Formats: sequence, C-alpha cells, structure tokens
Amino acid sequence: MSYAAQSRELDAEILRIVDAWHHHGRSVDADEFDELALRIFAYQLEYNRPYARYCASLGFSSARLPQSWEAIPAVPADAFKDATLTTFDPARSALAFETSGTTSGKGGRHYMETRALYDAALLAGFDRFVLADQAQLRYLNLVPNPSERPESSLGYMMQQVSLHRGDGQTGWYLRGNDLLFDAFVADVEGAVNDARAVCIATTAFALAHVLEEMERRGIARLALPRGSRAMETGGFKGRARVVARDELYARACERFDIPSEAIVAEYGMTELTSQYYDDLRGAAPAQTVAARRKAAPPWLRSRVVDPSGKPLPHGVVGALVHVDLANRSSCVAVATEDLGVQFDDGLVVIGRDSGASLRGCSLDAETLAARP
Repeated sequence: MSYAAQSRELDAEILRIVDAWHHHGRSVDADEFDELALRIFAYQLEYNRPYARYCASLGFSSARLPQSWEAIPAVPADAFKDATLTTFDPARSALAFETSGTTSGKGGRHYMETRALYDAALLAGFDRFVLADQAQLRYLNLVPNPSERPESSLGYMMQQVSLHRGDGQTGWYLRGNDLLFDAFVADVEGAVNDARAVCIATTAFALAHVLEEMERRGIARLALPRGSRAMETGGFKGRARVVARDELYARACERFDIPSEAIVAEYGMTELTSQYYDDLRGAAPAQTVAARRKAAPPWLRSRVVDPSGKPLPHGVVGALVHVDLANRSSCVAVATEDLGVQFDDGLVVIGRDSGASLRGCSLDAETLAARP
C-alpha cells in the first residue's frame, strides 16, 4: 500500500474515533487503542526517518515492535528543535506550529500534514470540557493573534473555536508583548450591554497581567454576564514572576464575578495534537485548584514514568509521556519534562520545575492537594 493510501486509511480511523466520542460519547477500549497506536508506530518507523533512527538506538524496528502502547518509544519533546519529525515532506505541511525555545534557546516546529485531525480533535475536546452546555459565547482572547503569529498553536486553536462556536464577535488583546487592556475592557462592557456570555481564553501570565492592571487602575470589578467562563492554558514558563494557580483563580473569580468552576485549565503542548482539560463535569470540587483532575479524549493517553522510563504506579509522581493517536504525521509518543501523577479519577499535572525532586516518590492525594 502506498504512503498516501496508508495515510488516508489511518486518518479515517482516527477521525472515526474522534467523531464517535465527540458526537456519541463512545470511548476506545484498551485493545482498540493498542492496535491503532502500534499500527501508527509501525507506519512512522517506515516514513519518519529521524524517529526511526532514534527508535533503532533503543532496539526497536519493524522486525522488533513493542507489544503495547505503553512500550512505544517516546521521542523527547526537545527533539522537535533538533530534527524535522515528519512522515512527509514538511514543504507540504498544512500546519506548522512553533515550539518553545525556553530550555535551549532554540525553537522547533511541529509540522502537520493535514488540518483535519487537529481541527477535529480541538473542537471535540473544547466542546466536551468547556462547552458542555453547548453555549454560544463571545470569545475574548488573551492569546497570540494568529494574524500576527500564525505559528502559535494556541492562537490557531482559539481562532477555530471562535469561528465555529462564537457569536461572530471575537476580540484579540495581545500584540507582541503588549496587552491591549483598554480594548479588552471595552469589549467586556460591550458584552455586558448585549447580555452576551463570554469566554476569556488566556494564558496564566496574561490573566495575571489583566488583574494587575485592573488593580493599578482602581477597577474593582468587571462583572461578566451570567454563563461566562474562562479557559486558562498555563504559561508562566520562563517568567521571573509566577502566581500560584489557586491565588490566580481566586482573584479572577472576584474581579470577574464568576465561580471557580467557571475557570477550566487546559493542558496541551505544541508537540501534541490533542489536549487535556480540568474535568469538572459533575465532580466534587477539589480541595485546591492545583489538585483538580484532568481528563483527555480517548485517543490521547499518558503514562507516568521514572527517570529510566519505567512506568510508575498510580499515586506516584513522575515525568509524563503522552501517546496521541492524532499525531499521525509526526511522532505518536512524546516524552515531556512535565511532572504529574495518575489517580483512578484522572491525571494531576504538577508542572515542570517545582517539585522536580519528587519524581519517583510516593505522593497521596491529600499531600498533593496541599501543594501550591
């Protein structure tokens, strides 16, 4: 079978899984996930030469394949900065998102052969975890504007959400390193006058900046219309000043007059096609925002590993490795520097730097909930 035929077949299967979950709530059982993940891995060994060389150095080849998705070799996220990790000629890419360069000072790119997988995955996850009530919102985006930064995966994501789920009026309030605060306030007031609920999509750093500017200008409150919410995406990495998420959310709730459960944290990476979200659907409130469990769509699974790459049991902190079936045209398995812990009811992401010494140490839910 040709490359084009194999790619079409895999994409059709992945899209079928996405659609079945998105519109019918169908999950993916262990055998189905294993079979497709291993088939995608074998395909990538054939067509993604840098990844194949890396896997060969670990003893894997088309003649020696892993037995389950948990054994698929994960390429380090930093490898996207050092190699072009694609199954196709990147000159034909439909999307090319720039990865962070904060660790080595050098950025990389995640090339995608088709928009279809990315668009389907992002809308399915957003609908399930942010728009469970199917609300049509006005999107006020404190994230990079794709017209200025087309290489931003977050900007592209919110452009698609705003286009397909919004009310036709979308705001963008970051221009380079500048916050367009006056425009943001004017659009919040416009939404209030229109009685239109909004979704503020924001990095943690941008949200902190807005709250500080409100305080500096003596604006005690910008009460959002009922049904409004926020999606927070992290983003203090590389910043000199960090605000604990519990503190950030408490201040945002007070300033915008929204409940804590109206703020949903998204966890994603440029090197992945799919995202995790806080899973607040019918769940009892966590002791702290930091202890919230995150859930992923069924085509994205993660394992927590020790420094040698060995899987760790639930309740033990380690590094996160993600297997994303929607990464068909790059690398299906990606190893991160993020720390996390798996529980029966979901994943808790701890972060990259703080708590690094806890890797491989037992940590129960009560201890974790007390972490800043």
